[in-house]
Amino acid sequence: MSFLDCEDLLELPLEKTDESGRVYHVPVMPDEVVALLRPAPGMLFLDGTIGGGGHSEKLLEAGADVIGLDQDTEALTEAGKKLARFGSHLRLVEANFREAESVLDDLGERRGLAGALLDIGVSSHQLDTAGRGFALMKDGPLDMRMSLSAPMTAADMVNTMPVAELAGIFREFGEEPRAMQIASRIDSLRARHPFRTTFDLAAAVSSVAPRTGGKHPATRVFQALRIAVNDELGALREALETIPPSLAPGGRLAVITFHSLEDRIVKHFFRERSQEWVDRPEWPEPRRNPDRIFRLLTPHPIDAGMEETTANPRARSAKLRVVEKIQENLP
Repeated sequence: MSFLDCEDLLELPLEKTDESGRVYHVPVMPDEVVALLRPAPGMLFLDGTIGGGGHSEKLLEAGADVIGLDQDTEALTEAGKKLARFGSHLRLVEANFREAESVLDDLGERRGLAGALLDIGVSSHQLDTAGRGFALMKDGPLDMRMSLSAPMTAADMVNTMPVAELAGIFREFGEEPRAMQIASRIDSLRARHPFRTTFDLAAAVSSVAPRTGGKHPATRVFQALRIAVNDELGALREALETIPPSLAPGGRLAVITFHSLEDRIVKHFFRERSQEWVDRPEWPEPRRNPDRIFRLLTPHPIDAGMEETTANPRARSAKLRVVEKIQENLP
């Protein structure tokens, strides 16, 4: 991990749009996030996926301090330029949110968080930049790494993994019904020519699973590879376990997910850690939940409103869930 001085970024030119002219990253449900996290002067928040800085900007404008993490150096640079006016109220660290515990230890902020936010998944900039390899509709290197220092790209996986492992990734992380057919097709093609670009892979998938509806037939495969390359679900599970101890009593944890695999993990974790009573078949009667650390603030996930989804279609799949830390050892 590495630490950035936001004030140094004041000297850099401010580029708010990506190569297609779009805003670097549009934060999802910023007003809902702020309303539930309730930032105020003197409070400290962790933004585990700062992206373009949209959510953190709202927290900082309310007078709070923010520790912003991102594994993408481009995102950190953009957030630093955007938020440089807040000076020492913002500290930026190049790290995956799964490393939040060690980051907070290094900063001496292990148990003082008023809240934490995880905005899971790929950013608008990553999707819109062909060179990052996330977008199947733009030809670029088959990369998909959120951290450019990560050792394995999507091309490495596609070109070297055994067929059964590839099919397992497509099936588990993409819920792709033609997983084995697609993996077998990839295997036959890579023997003649290794996969190098997003169009190479999209064409291979299309030859097995032709388009039948609005979505490109390679959508699930691209999602699955992205999740595998970045170990997204493993990182999420680890962060959910390690961030709560850093929350002060009354501190809140908000998580925004964008597909069912992520949301299922968050939903189950929040429910298991917020239930007051637990009943198991082998017990004579229900017992208090020894793992309870939260009060559930969103029994049902919050979805983006119509106005937001019209302006930002990527918000349509977003779900926001929030919990509040209770006093430890609450009877």
